[in-house]
Amino acid sequence: MLFSHQDGGAASVLETSGKAVVVKVLTRWTDLVEAMISVASDAQEQLVVTGSRSRERAYLGAIESAVAERPDLVHYRVLYGPPRHRALANHLVRLLELRDPSSRRNGVKTLHIGLVEPAEALERFFVASETAAVVPLPSLHGQDGFDCGVLLSGEGAVGLVHHGREACASARPVETIEAVRALPVRHT
Repeated sequence: MLFSHQDGGAASVLETSGKAVVVKVLTRWTDLVEAMISVASDAQEQLVVTGSRSRERAYLGAIESAVAERPDLVHYRVLYGPPRHRALANHLVRLLELRDPSSRRNGVKTLHIGLVEPAEALERFFVASETAAVVPLPSLHGQDGFDCGVLLSGEGAVGLVHHGREACASARPVETIEAVRALPVRHT
């Protein structure tokens, strides 16, 4: 029974709900960014963000506001390689200025920043809270863009929160301003 999920016996809630976890397909850049901002702004308990390409200032600002305004919010940032843009590196520094990862509020660490290694690990992109998630997808409009995505309900979001927490737990901590500044940034 303990490992029955591996044998194909018991289906998870997510598996039984199927396509119902997809709230909306986002086909425009503005809708994608708006949904990502909404997930970050509405997070009350947990906020998990993955990827090393973020640079949209309004989105990064929404994450920073959530962290600043809700001291009990547990935030996980999982990087797949160093930040690709200076805006993300600056955002990580601001998070560390807002919260000390070594402190424990009510006995719980509330800021986790980790870098997944090795560098060949496939990058994952999503933002998830306890109630919703957005997964950016390759562009439906042309090459080289991630301007589309899917908005998921709470059932899908919970699965991604677990995924991100596990990825962060196995990642190398990058939890000082000095450690962030030591990361190479590909584009300024």
